[in-house]
Amino acid sequence: MDNDIIVYLKKNPELAEFVRYHPVWYRYLMRDPSRLTELKKEAKKFYGKTFPQKVNNFSNQLQMVRMFAEMAKSMKD
Repeated sequence: MDNDIIVYLKKNPELAEFVRYHPVWYRYLMRDPSRLTELKKEAKKFYGKTFPQKVNNFSNQLQMVRMFAEMAKSMKD
């Protein structure tokens, strides 16, 4: 693997952990170091950091808060 890629992974432990969980990326990066951008996108999907995933997570949390508020209101009555 290219030394620049190794240094980059050491500086970004989250990406290094993703590569450890998906060892096929070692092979991809050894053969074509320009696939680093693709690796970043896949890691974002894996960790749930894409915009649609964040919106979905926020929506789920908001729905749960509403449910608790309704439950508290019904217990109060």
